[in-house]
Amino acid sequence: MTTLIPSLVIRPCCVNCGARDSSKLVAATHYICGNKVAHGLEKMDLERKVILGVVAQNATRNCFRNINWKVSATSHIAIEETENRYSTTEIEELESRLNYLFLTEIGGQVKVIVGKKNKKYIVSIEVSSLQLYNSDNKLILSWGVFRSNSSCFMPVDFQNSVPEVGSNTTEIPFMERSSGSFALKLDFEANHAPFYLSFLLKSTLDTDLSSSDIRSHRKTNFCIPVGFGRGYPAPLGLSFSSDGSPNFAFFSRNAGGVVLCLYDGTSDKPALEIDLDPYVNRTGDIWHASMESVGSFVSYGYRCKEANLQDSGETLHTEHVHLDPYAKLIRNSFSDDHGLKPQLRLGELQKEPAFNWNDDVHPYIPIQKLVVYRLNVMHFTKDESSQVAPDLAGTFSGLMEKLHHFKDLGVNAVLLEPIFSFDEQKGPYFPFHFFSPMNVYGPSSGPVSTINSVKEMVKRLHANGIEVLLEVVFTHTAESGALQGIDDSCYYYVNGDADLGIRNALNCNYSIVQQMIVDSLRYWVTEFHVDGFCFINASSLLRGFHGEYLSRPPLVETIAFDPLLSKTKIIADCWDPRNMLPKEIRFPHWKRWAEVNTRFCNDVRNFLRGEGLSDFATRLCGSGDIFMDGRGPAFSFNFTTKNFGLPLVDLVSFSSSELASELSWNCGEEGPTNKTTVLERRLKQIRNFLFILYVSLGVPILNMGDECGQSSGGSPAYGDRKPFNWNSVKTGFGIQTIQFISFLSSLRLRRSDLLQRRSFLKEESIDWHGSDQSPPRWDDPSNKFLAMTLKAENMEGQLPSESSSIKGDLFIAFNTADRSVKVILPPPPTGMVWHRLVDTALPFPGFFTADGEAILKKKSGLVTYKMESHSCALFEANTLDG
Repeated sequence: MTTLIPSLVIRPCCVNCGARDSSKLVAATHYICGNKVAHGLEKMDLERKVILGVVAQNATRNCFRNINWKVSATSHIAIEETENRYSTTEIEELESRLNYLFLTEIGGQVKVIVGKKNKKYIVSIEVSSLQLYNSDNKLILSWGVFRSNSSCFMPVDFQNSVPEVGSNTTEIPFMERSSGSFALKLDFEANHAPFYLSFLLKSTLDTDLSSSDIRSHRKTNFCIPVGFGRGYPAPLGLSFSSDGSPNFAFFSRNAGGVVLCLYDGTSDKPALEIDLDPYVNRTGDIWHASMESVGSFVSYGYRCKEANLQDSGETLHTEHVHLDPYAKLIRNSFSDDHGLKPQLRLGELQKEPAFNWNDDVHPYIPIQKLVVYRLNVMHFTKDESSQVAPDLAGTFSGLMEKLHHFKDLGVNAVLLEPIFSFDEQKGPYFPFHFFSPMNVYGPSSGPVSTINSVKEMVKRLHANGIEVLLEVVFTHTAESGALQGIDDSCYYYVNGDADLGIRNALNCNYSIVQQMIVDSLRYWVTEFHVDGFCFINASSLLRGFHGEYLSRPPLVETIAFDPLLSKTKIIADCWDPRNMLPKEIRFPHWKRWAEVNTRFCNDVRNFLRGEGLSDFATRLCGSGDIFMDGRGPAFSFNFTTKNFGLPLVDLVSFSSSELASELSWNCGEEGPTNKTTVLERRLKQIRNFLFILYVSLGVPILNMGDECGQSSGGSPAYGDRKPFNWNSVKTGFGIQTIQFISFLSSLRLRRSDLLQRRSFLKEESIDWHGSDQSPPRWDDPSNKFLAMTLKAENMEGQLPSESSSIKGDLFIAFNTADRSVKVILPPPPTGMVWHRLVDTALPFPGFFTADGEAILKKKSGLVTYKMESHSCALFEANTLDG
């Protein structure tokens, strides 16, 4: 019988060694023809060509590095007839039985059954309805086996281990049945699988040595997987059935072929390569295969052959092994030869770790109630000042050590900078994968511990009433090691991004890319329980196949209406990390998409420099010019600083000509200073920025480090941001600023009727004032003062004495002038007086108070208040006794 000995040495083959006529006769291996068992002569070339590959999964690891195909054969045994060892019933009882049906190029069918019995693979081949030219024609099976290269067959002669040109095919005659069909069976030792059996049929006359080849209807060899299955095209990526058998599914529309590469962990070279057959292992544009078990293999990847060359008809083999875009566990990279080659990243051949989500409950905080804190996972606890254990510093686990800080700030959502696997040289905004967290953020930099630590972090944050939002980048990838080489014409814009001159821009609205993005979002929601996503460079999500902007981009609409994402927050951020600039564009939203409001940032900065009174008023009230389109102020995610550009303390300390785009003001002196007047002015401006952020309608986003004066030395570059210095939290500035932010968070919650609204305030609920209660001078560029009254919506006829829950109006004033201003407050509601809650010009701890200080009428009958230069003030109407 055909026996493949485990001591295998398989070497590179560079010529086409496909099925052809053999020139020499050698002894036949064991085969079964129809109802008879026969031993006879067959043609076999003694010179064999050897190719790169390795043995099957249950051979020893030493065998993987010293592999040589061998076959047992009996010399010059005459053909003799015996009874059939395998009946039809026994064939049906084979384990893991798979059926394949082919059409031939001249009509007729070829039915192949592959099964397992007694540690052997049985291949039964039956040919029926074949129209031969002559009744005396005999049918012969010409076959070979291959793994890593379908154009080169493995030798079955153990005596010759030196690769030489030869056919490496074996010919066996079929036995014709009475029904006119032809049948034959082959046995293979199970421990030599997996491999492909490739064959064609030959029709010949006994009186003529010539023969005619009969191939499949595609005019190719018939190709059957032995020891593995055709697999399934869905789901994409690696999946496991209930019995633990793995299934591989991989998209590539334009590859000339796909090779599945399996690794045993001992080398950066594949221990086994399987050249997937495009007829058996391909459905549409999905290449797929299945195995009985992973065996001794620990990781996997794919090689994509380039399409056939027009001139030669040959297929080129690319050497680079690609990471499965849908892999859930990524094995740490092997050496990249000092940067000369792309890093080898592989998917782990194991199931995702189980996690106990019992008792986890999504906070489901209404969007208008959010108070967000943006942070970088590594920078948050990497510094020694965090006093986090070294093995946890800079990780998801380290972040959990600082839950009290979120509580101190009063935030109820954290927005994490991208945590998808990314290019460490370029940073987190250049991902190479979308289904796995970055391993360096895990406690041991391993994929399993990283995934578990993400889930534990989410669960802990949820238990503390904090939602988890992720910044995600789906518009481009890292410049290498991502999807490049798999199918560039599908994944990327063919000519790259013409505006930026880059070639790694993803074609987001192309069907397969759109599916990958939606699958990724669903995976993070279902497996990691995240609560929402902020889409970086969101304007590029609107581009079509040729780079044109679409009014109804399919991806954006699909995300808006996807049922699994219906409870998540989806936020568009049009900042482009490639050129570090925000883009303003009308974003289609279907009343689902929120937006990071860049105009809010710019207009607040301009106002605190003494410009843009009218634009500032629009931002205070929720940016109706952007969100008065069926959404509301809650869809405006407001910020004054981000993780690019100047941090808050630098925004009031640096304003050189190189920083003109930052709209900053140094308050009188550039950079660090000891001047008291400048320092006092800067302190007031920092308070003003925070105050405006929290009293404006919309969702405030506080950036990591702004609460304690973190500086980048005046550099707006993202790469110059430093790890969080926890010692600065304990400074006088840090203490008072954190307490002020906590107060503002509590104020927003307490006065949610006015400050946390999903809908816009009615026009009659807002009054605008100048300093003397006259209307504001909107068009006067010299006017640096603005005040507003927000009127509480209490039940009609309700008096203060009738309800302890009645809420008073808010009066908010802003003075950006270089001089103080005497402000006349409007009359408070009946039975109430004004209480000052905030004055950013006062010293700590008196510049904010939860109880409020009553402001009584003067002899003139008016309520007046002196506001210092560059300051903000907040007053709340309440009864005199509070």
